[in-house]
Amino acid sequence: MTDRYNQNCNIDLDAWLKQPSGSYIHAWEQRLLDQLTADIFGFNAVQIGLPQMNCLAASRMPNRWLANNVLMPNSPNKIALLHDFEDLPFETQSLDLVVLPHVLEFAAEPHQILREVERVLIPEGRLIICGFNKASLWGARQSVTRIAGRYFLPRNGEFISLLRLKDWLKLLNMEVDRGHFGCYVPPLNNQTWLQRCHFMEAAGARWWPVFGAAYIVQAVKRVKGMHLIGPAWKKKKVAVPSAVPVTNRHH
Repeated sequence: MTDRYNQNCNIDLDAWLKQPSGSYIHAWEQRLLDQLTADIFGFNAVQIGLPQMNCLAASRMPNRWLANNVLMPNSPNKIALLHDFEDLPFETQSLDLVVLPHVLEFAAEPHQILREVERVLIPEGRLIICGFNKASLWGARQSVTRIAGRYFLPRNGEFISLLRLKDWLKLLNMEVDRGHFGCYVPPLNNQTWLQRCHFMEAAGARWWPVFGAAYIVQAVKRVKGMHLIGPAWKKKKVAVPSAVPVTNRHH
């Protein structure tokens, strides 16, 4: 199945992350991801996509992997697995944490990716999703400039509203635990002006919290009729060879 999160999209997103606006969002997401992942316990964690970021840098889980669907030789972080995002090469109920940084927005079948994530997560396992917020000044500028063939945010993304994402997760018995919005500064691509407008972060978080340029959502996999006592994870490792392409999951 063809995925729009292909090499061309990676290059586009990679170039955008190096711009002042991209670096600004990247820094906010990294700080928040470090806070969130440090408080999630278990044994097995996977970051899927966006190897330009190290979403599991602060995680204390012993087994942490970075997976991508194309090889990126210049990636600052080591890619452990190459595979189709819509067919994850992990056993059912084998992972404690999955992080999807801006993956669903560039995927042809985001629902299938979520279904696969739900399959591989253990009961009470955690999912963290990073996304661009359509209902923001940055989203509005993207819509306006897109008409003229110019883009402020990565051009290939189909940005998903938080309400829509919550509906998708609900259908999979994934309960949203926490949601965070950030980056309330105007949509500028100038490092100096972005820093001068940084004071708007506190004001935005207080007065218009849902209009941040980016959001991070944490969800929990719920299993009906199951009540967990004690740790929610299984004490087993998932064997993942280093830098191995995976094309099909073997049943």
